[in-house]
Amino acid sequence: MRRIAYAMLAATVASGCALKAPPEPGEIRGQALPNLTVPAQWAAKGGGAGGVANGWLAEFNDPKLDTLVREAILNNPDLRVAAARVEQAAGHARLAGATLYPQVNLMARGGGKLSGDGSGMQGAGIFVSWELDLWGRVRAGRESAQLQYFSAELDTEYARQSIAALVARSWFLATEARLQKGIAEEMVRSVERLVTLARDRQRVGKGDDYDVTLAQASLQSYRDAVQQLDLAYRQSLRALETLAGRYPAAAAEVPDRLPAKPGPVPAGMPSELLERRPDVVAAERRVAAAFFRVEEAKAARLPRISLSLSGTSISSDLIVLKNHSNPVWGLGASILAPIFTGGALESQVEIRTAEQKIAVAEYGRVGARAFGEVENALSSEFTLDERASILARAVAENERALEIANVRLRVGAGDLRAVQQQQIAVYAARTALLRVQGERLVQRVSLHLALGGGWVDEAEKLAPRPALSGESASR
Repeated sequence: MRRIAYAMLAATVASGCALKAPPEPGEIRGQALPNLTVPAQWAAKGGGAGGVANGWLAEFNDPKLDTLVREAILNNPDLRVAAARVEQAAGHARLAGATLYPQVNLMARGGGKLSGDGSGMQGAGIFVSWELDLWGRVRAGRESAQLQYFSAELDTEYARQSIAALVARSWFLATEARLQKGIAEEMVRSVERLVTLARDRQRVGKGDDYDVTLAQASLQSYRDAVQQLDLAYRQSLRALETLAGRYPAAAAEVPDRLPAKPGPVPAGMPSELLERRPDVVAAERRVAAAFFRVEEAKAARLPRISLSLSGTSISSDLIVLKNHSNPVWGLGASILAPIFTGGALESQVEIRTAEQKIAVAEYGRVGARAFGEVENALSSEFTLDERASILARAVAENERALEIANVRLRVGAGDLRAVQQQQIAVYAARTALLRVQGERLVQRVSLHLALGGGWVDEAEKLAPRPALSGESASR
């Protein structure tokens, strides 16, 4: 009997249908982005030559920023949720493939004269059942679940990159807010000197109440600006602390200067972007997962065949059993074929097919967004570099004009209002330049994220993916 069972199992396994392969990436792109022609080079200026590299965080040469990013990667609440979802997806993947293997159960019972069971029967049995996956329904479900796991893992990797980029951008914005506050405080001190000067001129008869009042009004305006910038600075610190999982006490410390902007970023070729960015690859995996769900729904319309094997041994202290042969073995097979389900199985195929179309459309949306983010980041960086050069010259010219206005005031050739107007011009030029300098760093981080470059080298990744048994869906 054992040889017969083995022969049946071998024959049924050999006759199982092979699974169809999911669409290739090129086919998915053709369906998802039919009107998009990928150029050989990026349209916007600013990208450097060479392939995209990882480890962009080290370019800023700021150990405190490095430490804060790693702290956020370990403690950020959103990332902890994402990591738990990866574990959940891994469990679903293992569960989906479990029925590919025989299910073995053991049942035993005991009894006697004092047990309350009048028969006093005792025995044990082992029961084995196995659904033969002839049409690939179970295998398709397993492939779909594994691909969902891979996509969840890729989404988590992109979330790590996004958190690292968000921490870096917030770090630079907090530093900029601190420096903007410093500029406003300098202006307060400068206007306080003007108020003193206006009062001195009034005492000697070279000024009047109008000049004093005007200077005092300007002083209050700058003091109000300091309060606003102080609030913005503290809010930026709280944002940083929240990202790192800390209590938002505005106690974090940021540098008193912005770092120098690193050199050009190797941007690679546009054709490589969709194969590199984790969020795009995750969307591609979801298309393949949806494909296997369609195959699973189609196979559910076909008969299910199961084999069963059992062995039991029963004895009794009170009665004589008719069959004294122990143990008793049994081998059987069953078939379950859907005859009429009211269109439920066909509806399942239609639903899964629509889900696959949604996944393809979502892939197109993510891919188009990725191209747009790179082009926008490159264009913004190039424009900001030009603006920084212009504003640096504007600051120098306005500061020179302020020196001249102060000299004219001291020698009596100018008035206080001209000095105040020039102070406003200097303040506006300095704040605009600082804003552009901060934005250049922010856009540099955005460019790295858009290109799909990792914030650390591959060898430094904190959370490697756990392996799944039977990983046949990886691509």
